[in-house]
Amino acid sequence: MNAAPALKDGDLCAVVGGTHAGKSGTVRDVNISKTGHMTITVVQENGDRFKTLAKNVQVPKVA
Repeated sequence: MNAAPALKDGDLCAVVGGTHAGKSGTVRDVNISKTGHMTITVVQENGDRFKTLAKNVQVPKVA
């Protein structure tokens, strides 16, 4: 299993891989799938939601 970033509900994230690459939003609903992969729901500013694998997201570093 690939190492996923330490994500928690409410984190801001940017999707860097997969179908939703280039989108960003707030992490909601962190789950572990039956196959052992971490999945998350991302809620964009406009209210749109999508599911993606945690390995496809990056949490921006706060300066």
